[in-house]
Amino acid sequence: MASLAGRVALVTGGAKRIGRAVALDLAKEGTDLIIHYNRSSAEAEGVAAEARSLGVHASAVGADLGGAAGAAALFEKAIGAFGRIDLIVNSASIFEESTLASVTSEEIHRNIDINALAPLELIRRLAAHVGERGAAGGPAACVVNLLDARIVDNDRHHLAYHLSKRMLFSLTRITASELAPAVRVNGVAPGLILPPPGRDDSYLEDLKGSNPMGSIGTLDQICAAVRFLVTNEFVTGQIIYVDGGRHMKGSFYGT
Repeated sequence: MASLAGRVALVTGGAKRIGRAVALDLAKEGTDLIIHYNRSSAEAEGVAAEARSLGVHASAVGADLGGAAGAAALFEKAIGAFGRIDLIVNSASIFEESTLASVTSEEIHRNIDINALAPLELIRRLAAHVGERGAAGGPAACVVNLLDARIVDNDRHHLAYHLSKRMLFSLTRITASELAPAVRVNGVAPGLILPPPGRDDSYLEDLKGSNPMGSIGTLDQICAAVRFLVTNEFVTGQIIYVDGGRHMKGSFYGT
């Protein structure tokens, strides 16, 4: 298993929620951090400060990932901060309600831009960066994309979001195949972990019977899955569902 000590990670959406938890978990393993944020600058600076208290280097970097230019600018800022990137965790996303009857093309494009195309741009730039710096005898660069356990089902209340996460699922497999062995690409698909913004824990309690385990997951369990994927050098193209088995309850897409 590869050590994370001394490696440099870019965590998008690292100021809040799952991104924050993953960033601090990596810091505990000795990983230097670039914490990306869009508008949550104070929260991102707080995460960076907490990471530094754990003995690693950490910086907060702002960028709007609503287009390829924003992702490109973020990557260059991250390189400027530490000179290298070894690991990317694509956690930044938007989660908007939309249905087949109501969704607009603008909503679909916005969700795809942030939830799928920004990660793609970062992955491609990481691959180019690895190629430019050449083989150093260490482990491959690594990417972990945060997906959603509902990508195997029909999320009728979040159509634009669902389409974007399905795209990111496909991009995870495609990039894993095409960028190996220099870059490993995997995904983690959380189930019931945190309520959506604006909702409380009763939202999760009402839904916990929807998974075979009949329970709610934790941020620590997501972090453990990410940690496994970034340290196991023989795993690429894999999706780990941290969802209490919810993905097994039928498959809308037949996969």
